[in-house]
Amino acid sequence: MKAILYDWGGLNVWLFHLVNDVRNPVWDPVMLFGTAIGSHSLFPFYLSALVLVGLVTVVRTRTRCPAELDAVALRWMTVIAVFAVGYLVSGWLIGALKAGLNLPRPPAALPPGSVQILGEAEYRHSFPSGHAAFAMMVVASAWPVFNRPWKIVGIVFVAWVGTSRLAVGAHFPADVAGGYLLSLLIATGLHQGFGRLADRLSMPPGNNPMPPPKEESRSSAPSPSDSEPGPR
Repeated sequence: MKAILYDWGGLNVWLFHLVNDVRNPVWDPVMLFGTAIGSHSLFPFYLSALVLVGLVTVVRTRTRCPAELDAVALRWMTVIAVFAVGYLVSGWLIGALKAGLNLPRPPAALPPGSVQILGEAEYRHSFPSGHAAFAMMVVASAWPVFNRPWKIVGIVFVAWVGTSRLAVGAHFPADVAGGYLLSLLIATGLHQGFGRLADRLSMPPGNNPMPPPKEESRSSAPSPSDSEPGPR
């Protein structure tokens, strides 16, 4: 099973070497920086950025398009909630998977000297990649408020962080793909859940009135002449 799901019939190692064997004075610093910006320790920075941009957007919407204020504010609140909760959920799941599976990282799994290492060497807890998962969580959480240019930036950011984990010798492609998939599923589920919750909370009371009682047919109702005494 591992040969299919993780090793990909040898493709996992081949793709790793395709990236890891590349070395030049420009590539290496770029890859190190990609790993740095994908660190989960930057969660407070990304959260603060989302809050700040969301606040500015809401204030500008209040000034220019007051009719859209509620929808814009709700959208940004959902994005921030998804990122905060998703970070906690993915962090817990990644920690459990890393400890439970305890797969070796490239320096421990491959022959000595065959892995180019940038930075500190790591040997255990390879699957899934926490950096790749965090990068995907950032982008998947904010995706609903991204315009087209920012969506392109987000895709480049996710790919950059994931590629950097191969380049520095820390992960296999399967580790990166696993991190991507895990965070994408979590973010998608949270977006749907928070969206439904927001719809319910924003629904005005009495929005589902009881159906009106059925009117009695005219034939069954007594006529005034039948109910009043007197000659006919």
